[in-house]
Amino acid sequence: MTTPTLRYLSRRDVESLALPMSEVILAVEAAFREKGTGTAEMPPKPGVHPLPDAFIHAMPAFLGRMGAAGLKWVSGFPQNQAKGLPYIAGLFVLNDVETGFPLAVMDCTWITGARTGAATAVAAKHLARPDASTAGILACGVQGRTNLEALACIFPLERVHAYDLYPERAEAYAAEMSERLGLDVVAVSGPEEAVRGMDLVVTSGPILKHPSPTIPAGWLAPGAFASPVDFDSYWTPEALAEVDLLATDDRDQMAYYRTVGYFAHTPAPYADLGELATGQKPGRTSETQRTMSINLGLAIEDVATARILYKKAVEAGMGVELEL
Repeated sequence: MTTPTLRYLSRRDVESLALPMSEVILAVEAAFREKGTGTAEMPPKPGVHPLPDAFIHAMPAFLGRMGAAGLKWVSGFPQNQAKGLPYIAGLFVLNDVETGFPLAVMDCTWITGARTGAATAVAAKHLARPDASTAGILACGVQGRTNLEALACIFPLERVHAYDLYPERAEAYAAEMSERLGLDVVAVSGPEEAVRGMDLVVTSGPILKHPSPTIPAGWLAPGAFASPVDFDSYWTPEALAEVDLLATDDRDQMAYYRTVGYFAHTPAPYADLGELATGQKPGRTSETQRTMSINLGLAIEDVATARILYKKAVEAGMGVELEL
């Protein structure tokens, strides 16, 4: 009998595979089509919360058409920043759907960043104006980078305003992303400069149950699209109330989060990304609508991305084979 093995991929291994963001977007969009047509299985993610505003979540999913299943065990600890550690950490386990045996264990940090940016791009594809050329990024960390990279794959971006609580981070971000994406990225001194007049807005600070929102009503321009990666932490109730079309990636998970204290003042979404990706619900219908998608982060996105990474790793002989 053949001894089953699994492939271990470190964070360095995953990053060195250099999976293009354009491929991640296609994979994530396909995952949302599976969600919309009922070929995906994804229970609500359970979690534990060892520290205030910190979480460790288990995120399983199965994609029938892709023939992929797996589980992400991921943590988000805002307290890590003071220790010089990343906010997000964890592992992803990819399983063989024919036998159930684990095929691979891989670091999920890169996956989480990339697929989150890709989900924003999928939402924006349906909710933003196709000619969107300006973007505002609030919080210049990993998500600020991956979200801008993903949006640049879809839209003819020309100018970006970047804001961070720490000005030196915004300056470093502007220099890095200008060179990487060939865009005019400018560090700005306040959040209003990163929102007012921008076609696309991404907020990506820590997720807080009891936030002190920064963005009031009136800053988000008519016709603009926003992606609050940090739930509603940056947005006042009044700002959320003036959004014409509010979507999410999963209605059930948003409803669950409401029961544990999040989204106390956030209106109910009119659609989820599965419905938008399959055309069951319309996206933007006018040039002046303010639109927003609050994406909570779904396991189907991780499975779709990890599946491609695993195939590329096998082809490249990347990682370490371990006996089970």
